[in-house]
Amino acid sequence: MKFMVIRKADKDTEAGVMPTEQLVTDMLKYNEEMIKAGVMLDGMGLQPSIKGARVKFDNGKPTVIDGPFTEAKELVAGFSLIQVKSREEAIAWVKRWPVIDGGGNVEIEIRQVYEAEDFGAEFTPEMRKHEAWLRDAAEERSAGRN
Repeated sequence: MKFMVIRKADKDTEAGVMPTEQLVTDMLKYNEEMIKAGVMLDGMGLQPSIKGARVKFDNGKPTVIDGPFTEAKELVAGFSLIQVKSREEAIAWVKRWPVIDGGGNVEIEIRQVYEAEDFGAEFTPEMRKHEAWLRDAAEERSAGRN
């Protein structure tokens, strides 16, 4: 099972306050533990919403809204993609989050990722094959950029 681990934004992340050396060290150690355990697939921090945009569709017509966005607690500061055996295991990994982050006051959301088998018969063999090709192509493209 794959889960998205979402670190919610706060006033500091939205202000672009960079993490301390100690927090970076602790996060690197935490991520290394997950990688060595075969759990972590990817993860990144996100720039503040002032550098972002939203595209809202109204009857199919897109409208671009530039950041910043007002509700920091509803925003995302970073994410990790993990693969574990259960929701409980995902929670156990998140409970090990570095305490120093946000002075010990952070909110982490855990959301299970849909996988091909979740869609049932409507996700035809042709669609599954095409989806697998898209994933492979994206991975190859990403590997070429790194």
